[in-house]
Amino acid sequence: MLSLNKFSVRNFDWYLLGAVLLLTAIGLAAIYSVDLSRGAGLIFFKKQLIGVGIGSVLLFVCSLTQYSLWRNLAKWIYFFSMILLLLVLFFGEIVNNARSWFSLLGFSFQPVELTKLGLILILAYIISRFGRRFDRPLFFYGTGLLCFLSVVLVSLQPDLGSAVLLGLIWFGLMLVVGARRLYVLTAVLAVILMAVGGWFFFLQDYQKQRLLIFINPNRDPLGSGYNLTQSIIAVGAGQFIGRGLGFGSQSQLHFLPEAQSDFIFSVIGEELGFAGVVAMLILFAILFWRLVMIIRKTRDDFAAVVASGALILFFIQFSINIGANIGLLPITGITLPFVSYGGSSLLVSLLLIGILQSVVSRRY
Repeated sequence: MLSLNKFSVRNFDWYLLGAVLLLTAIGLAAIYSVDLSRGAGLIFFKKQLIGVGIGSVLLFVCSLTQYSLWRNLAKWIYFFSMILLLLVLFFGEIVNNARSWFSLLGFSFQPVELTKLGLILILAYIISRFGRRFDRPLFFYGTGLLCFLSVVLVSLQPDLGSAVLLGLIWFGLMLVVGARRLYVLTAVLAVILMAVGGWFFFLQDYQKQRLLIFINPNRDPLGSGYNLTQSIIAVGAGQFIGRGLGFGSQSQLHFLPEAQSDFIFSVIGEELGFAGVVAMLILFAILFWRLVMIIRKTRDDFAAVVASGALILFFIQFSINIGANIGLLPITGITLPFVSYGGSSLLVSLLLIGILQSVVSRRY
């Protein structure tokens, strides 16, 4: 439902939009730098540029909609994402040991990215309809079941990082709305038991290795610990002003694997240095600040929960990606929002920003 009723570009959150666009520009610059060394016609850069174009259109179109439209679509988006997660297990393409992608005409789509949006919307829909009776077991365990279904399907791919991220989105929103502490503690205990059981019966060897290497990178520095070692070297090599775009030895000489996605922060640290990293962190701080302001000012429960879900999603991705790049967290393959290469992630992130702009542009 497109509507110009009460819409005004002057009411846009330009700080939010500016931070998002500048982060996207930094990501494009870093991806362009990585592509220079590949001699493959800048394939990653061109695909990301297409993603930015399509995502920008989605952002603008979504900002024109009444955000109530997304309340009406929440159930359908969630169930559609569940169907895609089921289909990808049978018809998806295997990339990095996980059957997580649909590929068509040279482009790939990762259904779990749509699931992140679908989960946020369905939780916002339920929370806004529950009359703030968040102490009821039906609310806590009902929403937990919806999250659990998505976590199971993603784990079967297997994509442990995204599965954990989905669980954290639900858990974070339960804390935000004030679910009963007893239920929260029960959920934490269940997760601990599943983690212990998963280590012995579910996790594959390469996933266990990632956790062991996180604890001790020197355990296998030329094998499983290689990625982390090279990432830390890259970040440290940038010093204050960096080596310059296209001049980072770790990324340009391919010592740093998946430099355009998982380790994009290390590329920025090496080539733009401490100054570039600080500038990027300031932009993320502005992004988080504006999302908090939307949460505080909006008078609509659905809009407030969507903004809370977006804040949780972006902050967790930000923390996990950077933490993994500097050795504070295990490497999980989680991308850096708006910066890492990945059309699926970028499109959904920009779409989510568009939904929030539709809230802001109508004066919350």
